[in-house]
Amino acid sequence: MIKDQQTISYLPDERPPFWKLLLYALQQVIVMFPATVAVAIITGFHISTTIFASGLATICFLLITGRKIPLYYGSSFSYVAAIGGLMSSEALSGYALNDKIAVAQFGIVMSGFVSIAAGLIVRRFGRDSIEKILPATVTGPIAMIIGLTLAGNALKDAASISVDTMGTIRVAESQMGTATNMAWIISLVTLLSTILFSVYLKGFWGQLPLILGPALGCLTALVIQWTTGIDLFKALPAEASSGIFAPPVFTLPKPSWMAVAAIMPIAIATIPESTAHIYQLDIYVNALARKKNSNKKYNLADMLGLNLIGDGIGDIVSGFFGGPAGTNYGENISAMAITRVFSVPVLIAAAIMAMVISFFTPLVNAIYSIPTSVIGGLEIYLFGAIAAQGVAIMIEKKVDMFSSQNIAVIATIMVIGLGGQYGYGGNIPFFGMEVPCVAGAAIFGILINWILNIGNRRTEKAKCINNA
Repeated sequence: MIKDQQTISYLPDERPPFWKLLLYALQQVIVMFPATVAVAIITGFHISTTIFASGLATICFLLITGRKIPLYYGSSFSYVAAIGGLMSSEALSGYALNDKIAVAQFGIVMSGFVSIAAGLIVRRFGRDSIEKILPATVTGPIAMIIGLTLAGNALKDAASISVDTMGTIRVAESQMGTATNMAWIISLVTLLSTILFSVYLKGFWGQLPLILGPALGCLTALVIQWTTGIDLFKALPAEASSGIFAPPVFTLPKPSWMAVAAIMPIAIATIPESTAHIYQLDIYVNALARKKNSNKKYNLADMLGLNLIGDGIGDIVSGFFGGPAGTNYGENISAMAITRVFSVPVLIAAAIMAMVISFFTPLVNAIYSIPTSVIGGLEIYLFGAIAAQGVAIMIEKKVDMFSSQNIAVIATIMVIGLGGQYGYGGNIPFFGMEVPCVAGAAIFGILINWILNIGNRRTEKAKCINNA
């Protein structure tokens, strides 16, 4: 009986009981929320609209993929520099905020067609066609740098103190040192409790560490506020000051070739990211199926083409309603891997929940006001889990780590990705361009792998001729 409780889990086509489903869905929303909202804040997009767009795009993705691929669509950091640069450009200096968003929306919508085109190519020529371009030696390190390039953000958030909507520190100067120490306590309580809950809690409760850990972190923040007077809860944005019911601000795309040139190419960077995610899912879901002694085989990796098409549709849907460009979320995959809940019905419920939250200011406020230090503690775990999944891809695909070619590809991807983040703040200056580090690492990795394979094919051809 105890053994059965320890292995409670849900495969993509399995549905938990209703009340459990709601809790699992809430957990996915909490995991999705920080990064998705952060992208909205950085780019200047409306927060409630971004939340709504992520939920609607997720539902569209799940329907287009036949409710077989358990992935959540959220805002992607890969697009932040391009969207932010476009909206702050001199060409749009006289535009109102909604007009700037409308211009960016057109580029976001058009970027969706890049992923759709890649998906159609995979469906036409097969999964092998993309694996030749994106082998495990490319997708594994990309997954790793996606997690590791965010490590700095996680630690900064873990030590973050409260600021208002203008970025002004809300803590008195005399309390700065104490406030930072309290932030570390809150983040450590969140991190350690989440880890302990995920490892030692069994049965149903063992599948809710990403709710229980942050809840304990928030409780710690409340105790600190009551005992020291230091408020580490986040100040609400200006748009959150309206009444109970406040529908999101929807804008329509405004055609602009400048937006297409600035944003559309970034979609190339999300293709390796999305590919890495589908391979991660394939590994984890089938491992869980074997553990449950299920006879089912979930060929998720074979659905790569449909996954890319769904990703592109997600960009089009999100961009059309006024949300940032995105991709399927590694944080949500980490949550599913940790809790062993890969249920598609849970993700549908999470998407609906996000859309409902976007219409009700108190609900948006409740999630938005979670202390940044709580989010930071959670991010340390989640971002690390994303990186660990990159290692899992290479282990599963039996990548030869003694091959000079494999080492060359992996090494250059890792250094370009991480070096670009910590050396140049995420955008590498290159011949007058600002190349996002993940995109630059992915493109270079793909190119160097292709060049080295040309040499291998020539060597193999020469051996065949000599043997003949």
